[in-house]
Amino acid sequence: MRPTPRQKKQTGFTLIELMVSVAIFVILSGAMFGLLDLSQKRNQAESQLLDTFQEARLGVDQIVREASDSGFPPANHFTLLPPVGGYAQSPVAWSPNYPLVVCTVGVTCITPGPFDVIFEEDYDGTGVVRWVRYQLQGTTLMRGVTPKVAGDPNAPTLAVLAPYIRNVMNNAPAAQIAAIKVNYPAMFPGGNAVPIFSYIPDPPLGAAGCISVPNSPCNIRDVGVTLIVESLLRDTTNQQLRLVELNGRGRRHNPNK
Repeated sequence: MRPTPRQKKQTGFTLIELMVSVAIFVILSGAMFGLLDLSQKRNQAESQLLDTFQEARLGVDQIVREASDSGFPPANHFTLLPPVGGYAQSPVAWSPNYPLVVCTVGVTCITPGPFDVIFEEDYDGTGVVRWVRYQLQGTTLMRGVTPKVAGDPNAPTLAVLAPYIRNVMNNAPAAQIAAIKVNYPAMFPGGNAVPIFSYIPDPPLGAAGCISVPNSPCNIRDVGVTLIVESLLRDTTNQQLRLVELNGRGRRHNPNK
């Protein structure tokens, strides 16, 4: 009889081993791609926050420069007074009834106010005095520049306003402020809106005219600027929108007259 040939031992993966290997590969690949996706989202959120911060920082710097240069050139800069568009009657124009009836900041002035200001100055050295207006509309800080003309500045400056800084939360609704304070307890003291513009006046000067009126726009010496801006993207760690508060102060270095 011929001997029965021995069967050689089979090598390689069994079906079960192959399925387990594939499952492990899928799990590891999913985890790796998940971490990569999370990293990309985090980088995107950080980049967006940096862009928001940079936009707001540049905006604050611009406002501070314009506040510091406001009121130039004053009337006493000239031997012969030029037309109305050639000199600054006040560092900060007001409404209503500019320039005939002087208002009181925080009382009878519509502007300047906590979210609205109009600087009056030859800010680019061209010899033309311009009105530079900032006004918060919703969550967008608007900016507009127009040559100074006779009369109230409200209408001509409103006509040229354009978006300048977005996601400004200074005047958010009370419910939103309360939600923000859960994660940022130091912001919004007392749960109140935070003025973008705050004003420190010189004491009244002279016996007549705008500079003689207490707390008048003509006597504004310092303008404080506070911007609270919110990121567009949520933090990848806690899924919260992040906020940044920026502060600046412009001190006018031109005389009142």
